Amino acid sequence: MSFSKSMLALAVMAVSFSSYAAKQADLMIVDGTVLTMDQQNKIIQQGTVVVKENKIIAVGGPELSKEYQANKVLDVDGDIVMPGLINTHTHGSMTVFRSLADDVPDRLHRYIFPLESKMVSREMVRVGADLANIEMVKGGVTTYVDMYYFEDEVAKTVDKMGNRAVLGESVINFPVADAKTPEEGIQYAVNFIKEYKDHPRIIPAFAPHAPYTNTTENLQKIAKLSIELDVPVMIHLAETDREQEEIAKRTGGKSPVQYMADIGALNNKVIAAHAIMVDDKDIDLLKKYDVGVAHNISANTKSAKGVAPVVAMLEKGVRVGLGTDGPMSSNTLTTMNELNLVGKIHKLENKDRAAMPPLTVVELATIGSAKVLHMEDKLGSLESGKLADIIVVDTKSPNMVPMYSPYAALVYGANGSNVRHTIVDGKILMEDRQLLTVDEKAIIKEAQDFSDKVRKTVIDSGEVVK
Repeated sequence: MSFSKSMLALAVMAVSFSSYAAKQADLMIVDGTVLTMDQQNKIIQQGTVVVKENKIIAVGGPELSKEYQANKVLDVDGDIVMPGLINTHTHGSMTVFRSLADDVPDRLHRYIFPLESKMVSREMVRVGADLANIEMVKGGVTTYVDMYYFEDEVAKTVDKMGNRAVLGESVINFPVADAKTPEEGIQYAVNFIKEYKDHPRIIPAFAPHAPYTNTTENLQKIAKLSIELDVPVMIHLAETDREQEEIAKRTGGKSPVQYMADIGALNNKVIAAHAIMVDDKDIDLLKKYDVGVAHNISANTKSAKGVAPVVAMLEKGVRVGLGTDGPMSSNTLTTMNELNLVGKIHKLENKDRAAMPPLTVVELATIGSAKVLHMEDKLGSLESGKLADIIVVDTKSPNMVPMYSPYAALVYGANGSNVRHTIVDGKILMEDRQLLTVDEKAIIKEAQDFSDKVRKTVIDSGEVVK
């Protein structure tokens, strides 16, 4: 064999070996501004994220695209690649009630509870949850924490969409659509938990509405069951004046947080929504019992309830993440839209321009929210071995140009519509803003049709809920 032919043969062998040696993956995201949100908060320019099945298997620079070959490659041309957002508190099915009686005083008791008694049904929950899912996936929320009724219907919509959720079946003292008594509500929750306990993307949970809307005995029973079944408990805690007053009467002056601790209902299973009306002793208890706190800045300011002392909570090491509350409370369901308010209002509240810097805010929406769920080993950052819940945020929209700091751009400039791609459990649910697993137009049409029923029941009929 001549020298030239030998060299050619070696070159062919090298190419063949290179192709053979390339590691196989299912998905690669290349040329991204990768915000890992790991402990070092590494930012990787021209970064690559490699996914196999439902997990991230490599995160690094452009060299990874030579190490791996993938069935699907997303070239994102410098856009932000980051962990999916986690919404730590909402009531998704209430999308069908959005914009009703927005500024009614004592709205929960005067309007929402009576409205729900007339309108909540399996159909309403399914229609509203479908709509909530598409809003959240399009806005970059890959995991959400939901508390409502007929949560098995919500679970079906999540199963169909392909997103991830912690779903809590509500328990409350008065008769509701899926339970005539709180005891029935607890049993409904137990049945739901047993049905979905092994689902790969759904974590079933208990959701006692609040301390003042449940008895001490039932709160203790739920706490015990949550430990036995190893599931979360979500609850509205330290949110309202009425709650403070009712618990003070029940206990001789204790705060809701102190009361929950004293009755044995505060532990690391608890996801506490709001925690607005807390003092230093309460914050110490939240830390002591390793409670996760869902901070809902939009809903809290809209309802004029106050600003939770999140800066103090973070200083004491409390687990804090971001939530939207329900679509009757903040009106939108993506935590991307919360970032701006969180960054600004805490500066105003603390009279400190340096308070709540952009990095901290983005941490709250990602790894901080994962910590609230005690799932930081699986979610919240882009690291090898974690679940592949990833979003890509467009950096070429007018509101994102120029981008000197990706964290500042996300907090002070971005909104949910800037999300281009949404990936959950390694599966692309939205590509180039197009949903791939559900029919968006059909879901919106069904929600619009259901809104006609709402309008006839509470507006056109003259029987306006007051």
